[in-house]
Amino acid sequence: MVDTNSYNHLSGTYIKVSTPAPYVALVELSRNPVNAFHEPFWTELGQVFDNISKEPTVRAVVLASALPKLFSAGIDFSSLNLPANGSDPARSAFHLRNHILGFQDCISAIERCRYPVIVAAHGVSYGLSIDIISACDVRYSASNAVFSIKEVDVGLAADIGTLARLPKIVGNHSLMHELAYTGRNFSAAEAEKLGLVSRVVEGGRNEVVAAALELAQQVAEKSPVAVAGTKHILLHARDHTVRENLEYTATWNSAMLQTQDLLDAVKAAQKKQKPKFQPLGSKL
Repeated sequence: MVDTNSYNHLSGTYIKVSTPAPYVALVELSRNPVNAFHEPFWTELGQVFDNISKEPTVRAVVLASALPKLFSAGIDFSSLNLPANGSDPARSAFHLRNHILGFQDCISAIERCRYPVIVAAHGVSYGLSIDIISACDVRYSASNAVFSIKEVDVGLAADIGTLARLPKIVGNHSLMHELAYTGRNFSAAEAEKLGLVSRVVEGGRNEVVAAALELAQQVAEKSPVAVAGTKHILLHARDHTVRENLEYTATWNSAMLQTQDLLDAVKAAQKKQKPKFQPLGSKL
């Protein structure tokens, strides 16, 4: 049994990390009153996920809000301080570009996390929430969730991941364009129709987090070598041709097929038992 406090050391000022089940990390956004993101918050989010990737005992991650009524209201515009460099537009652009790239990198830490990330959204999920949700591997929503690609309402094109990832993950591009152009609110049912979420759980925070944790526990029972490899190959497939991915997978599995996990899985199946797998190793 994993110590239920074993991942607490990964927590920060605005993000709580716990271990509700063996090999499962629960990451909770916790900045009152509405989980509005300022730079220290999104920087910490990136650091937390990069650190989770280095934890060899983690096998699945659930991302949720600790606040009972909502996931996140998006950016905290009251504390937004965009960098500038005098009156030279070109130099200002260089500084602003670096700022945006750094922000993108923090949110992309969710996607590059070694382990599958299951998001459990509920209540208000505006703006940056969509950037965060779309960076996750599996996306669940409570029935009370209300989403919005809000950036167009404040005079900008979403630039932290929504417009880059949504075309890769949703099936209804007409609806995606409509929502991105209008910034209007859309429900959990419409998010499922869009393909943003794969499951709508009746209820609110507690219900959707419970469903996400149940899935995370199922994933955590599988070979960590196989699951980490599957995530890695799926991301590669998204950004490459079928032929390129097949060749890459052959190279990847020429090493990974030598894992002890494969033999352990076969032996357990022969004995009609659940296999038990070792962690990926010492701190990565």
